[in-house]
Amino acid sequence: MRSGDLLEGMLNDYVGGKPNNSKMRVPKSSARLVAGLTLLQFAFAMYATFLLYYMSPSVDLRTKPDFSWATRIAHQWKHFITQPHALSSIQENGLVINSFSPQEVCEHEKIDFSQKKSNDELMIRLKTELYNEVLAFQQKSFGTETLPELMKMKSRWSTRGPNVPKITVILNHFKRKTLCAQLNSLLNQTLPFHHVWVLSFGSPNELSLKRIVDSYNHSRISFISSSYDFKYYGRFQMALQTEADFVYILDDDMIPGTKMLEILAHVGGTDKYRNSVLGSIGRILPFRQKDFTFPSYRKFRSKEAGLYLPDPAYDITVERIVQVDFLSSSWFLSADLVKTLFIETPFTFMTGEDLHLSYQLQKYRNAGSFVLPVDPNDKETWGDSEHRLAYVSETTVIFKDIVQVRDDQWWKSLTTGYITQWAAMYPQKIDALFYAHSLSEVKALAPLLEKFRTTPGRKAYIVVSGGHYCPCEQAAIALKWPRIVCKERRFKIFDLEIGAISGVSKSDVPIVQAVYSSMRGLVKMHNPSLIITVNDIDASVKSALKMAAETSVNQTALVLLPRPSIPKVLWMADLRPAALPNWNRMRISVNIITQNRATSLHRLLTSLKNAFYLSDEVPLSFNMDSKVDEATLKMVGSFQWPHGPKTIRRRIIQGGLIRAVSESWYPASDDDFGLLLEDDIEVSPYYYLWIKYALLAYHYDPQVSLPELSSISLYTPRIVEVVKERPKWNPTEFFKKIHPNTPYLHQLPCSWGAVFFPKHWREFYAYMAARFTEDAKQNPVQIPKSRTNGWQASWKKFLIDMMYLRGYVSLYPNFPNQSSFSTNHMEPGAHISAKDNVVKHDKTDFEVPLMKDDFSRMLPAMKMPPASKLPVLNLFNQAVSLKGLKAAGAKLGTDVITCNGSELVVVDHHTGLPKNCTRF
Repeated sequence: MRSGDLLEGMLNDYVGGKPNNSKMRVPKSSARLVAGLTLLQFAFAMYATFLLYYMSPSVDLRTKPDFSWATRIAHQWKHFITQPHALSSIQENGLVINSFSPQEVCEHEKIDFSQKKSNDELMIRLKTELYNEVLAFQQKSFGTETLPELMKMKSRWSTRGPNVPKITVILNHFKRKTLCAQLNSLLNQTLPFHHVWVLSFGSPNELSLKRIVDSYNHSRISFISSSYDFKYYGRFQMALQTEADFVYILDDDMIPGTKMLEILAHVGGTDKYRNSVLGSIGRILPFRQKDFTFPSYRKFRSKEAGLYLPDPAYDITVERIVQVDFLSSSWFLSADLVKTLFIETPFTFMTGEDLHLSYQLQKYRNAGSFVLPVDPNDKETWGDSEHRLAYVSETTVIFKDIVQVRDDQWWKSLTTGYITQWAAMYPQKIDALFYAHSLSEVKALAPLLEKFRTTPGRKAYIVVSGGHYCPCEQAAIALKWPRIVCKERRFKIFDLEIGAISGVSKSDVPIVQAVYSSMRGLVKMHNPSLIITVNDIDASVKSALKMAAETSVNQTALVLLPRPSIPKVLWMADLRPAALPNWNRMRISVNIITQNRATSLHRLLTSLKNAFYLSDEVPLSFNMDSKVDEATLKMVGSFQWPHGPKTIRRRIIQGGLIRAVSESWYPASDDDFGLLLEDDIEVSPYYYLWIKYALLAYHYDPQVSLPELSSISLYTPRIVEVVKERPKWNPTEFFKKIHPNTPYLHQLPCSWGAVFFPKHWREFYAYMAARFTEDAKQNPVQIPKSRTNGWQASWKKFLIDMMYLRGYVSLYPNFPNQSSFSTNHMEPGAHISAKDNVVKHDKTDFEVPLMKDDFSRMLPAMKMPPASKLPVLNLFNQAVSLKGLKAAGAKLGTDVITCNGSELVVVDHHTGLPKNCTRF
């Protein structure tokens, strides 16, 4: 009789009783059995109490006592009371699923081949060379550590105590037979996991995977399945749900060593690698080839195809942490970083989640991707303890079309601001990066882009917004380029696909974020001197471009050009690259001296308003003496100046022209330039372009040294002003042997439209304060044969004296028929037609035609000549050298401090005050 039947009969007799009233007699053996069962029941009650406690999700076992003994007891009892096969069955969706032990249900991959090894000596050498180059660069740039060095670094996480991190491990399975090996490794980690989520999305092995998870009967190991295949992004979508500190996502071919979680958590807690994604396998994307194209990442026998790390085939092991372009097969990162993957819509959902993650993390979080080093003698430190699994073709299949998709994807990332290892190791330097948000902007920028690209030694690319804003292929057509430029792996046009990113959103935030992050990466990669776009571009995009330019370490300038001005500044491409970043540094103010010539003033203001200003801010000031008339006051007060602030000054006591001019402007910085205009002057529409071009070519080019240049004239004189006879003079004829239209340096300052330099103007102030006298005869400076010696109450006379004594010059334009950027209408005033002025002025000697066309085409070689090629004239229009000018000033020897015949006065450029003498 079976013991169960015996027990059932005894209990029935005891409970139901016998027909007679005699006392029931229980055999002694049966009494012992009842007592044993009672004790057994009590033991199971105690065990269940402990088991329910430590299985509770609210209990953190890492900070509580170890209850593994209870688990072991449970397993022992389970084996004692179960039959040899199925213990029970579970009804699920109409199917009966039997529960098994792991030993009964686990399957393992059969790997019956050796690790692949290459015998291609050329490839071994090329791959090793590239790896060593990458490692050397990273070691020099930010340092690379071995595993022991990493573990010695200070980390916020530990394996015991209150700073133990919570790690959710996500295992994604499809067809491989590696789940048991992964779970066994994770259960034996030196740092326990918080949760393990086993995912089965569209897997044909879903039931067997679930059976394996159930067999482990572990409260922190969960099985999550779906009949729909969420592909490679599904596991990252699941990772968004974790409340842990870290997420460790593993492919089904990764079996980590038992120390892996401890190593990853420690490194992830260091200051240096906190904002990073860590892994065990990575790839470095292709490098540029000699033909300036980029190869496929799978190109055979090519050093430029990049690296796969570690690569046992070429005996490349990772013994120092190395930054890669993306990780494969495993990713360990802060849970907070996971959502970055979904900022932009992936290039495709069919593949490439590994690259997209690293790309998005760098682009939006400035986070790097690193492959951890290993201890070659300790497999428990490896994240990939069986690399041969990568060669089993269950899920690791590389088809030709997949390679093409992944090539397109990494190229797309590179051209939208992803700083790959190639880009970091070989930073580029270009002159201009154009940005167009619409097709009309592409067409507007096209002439200047073409000029840059056709100018020898210049390099420029264009970035288009893409999507529905400005499709790349339509932009290529507008530029008269073949459509293939949008597909070929060569830098020329960059498609940001902003329209695809922002989708149907009406918010500006996605656009600003996408433009800024992409342009920031492109600026860092290509180091453009200028970012050029139109000034009427969308305000949000303009802000994004401005922020991107400000991130440049090489002072990239954002240039906002009015569309009508673009064809008129093609000379930008002729400037030296070193001068281009200074495009926005200068601040040119217009300072008008006026009193009672309202009609003349109106003409001047109209000409100023009609000029081209390139979106620069140009402050305007009116300087009026005390006797200003009512008409002038009304005109000054009502005038609207669209290019900058307007300032009005009026003297209380009449000061005269000498004070009105000299006190009309004083520089606020070394980049502050003052244009002085009397009200009978009229300017050309191109006057500001002439000033800007000249300043960039001769003052802001660090390769040009021309400290003698003190001003830039807008006017070309027709007479020799300082000679008594005032003979006529034609610079076009004079310089015809050099070039009839060459600009030239002249010792004579111009009072009919000139921009004065800040350092020299401060110097002039100090000089004039030391030498000013009402009686010209008391002036100690008497320049031989100069009619300026007799000039009285003239600010220009003192400036001429200073320039003569110190060898300073002014730059003058020189175009056919003396066409200039300003002209003097010779209207009655303080000097012209004054009662005490015996000099009669012929208007035709002073009034010149204004420049009405693009002047750059008339220059020598259609650009400003080098500073060393500029001819030099002395005060009397005689050809000399700069050294000759200084010698003449030193010989006169009448400066404010006495120097010998081979020395000139040196001044403090901050104050303009003389300091000492120095040899020239």
